[in-house]
Amino acid sequence: MSLKALKANRLIDGEAVWLTEAGGWSDRVSAARTEGDAEGHATLEQIGVQATADSLVVNAELIDVEFRDGAPVPTKLKERIRALGPTVRLDLGKQSEPKSRLQEVA
Repeated sequence: MSLKALKANRLIDGEAVWLTEAGGWSDRVSAARTEGDAEGHATLEQIGVQATADSLVVNAELIDVEFRDGAPVPTKLKERIRALGPTVRLDLGKQSEPKSRLQEVA
């Protein structure tokens, strides 16, 4: 079974966020909680439903991730773009940050 993380959008600013091990939401996919079995996936989905009902986030969904250099990274290009920011201007979004921060999501 594939490794998954729970991605959503923060209500206040629409920023892509990922559920963390501590139960909070981070704008860094490198901090994402991951689950690799059906029970874990179901748990993440339940958390997403509850967080949406509590108006913490919207569009909560499971995404496929893989580990690179000890941190989860989205496997699909669409989700990698969400993790980094806009592709038309590299001076905006997370990709404009110092390389040390960029490696957290790349």
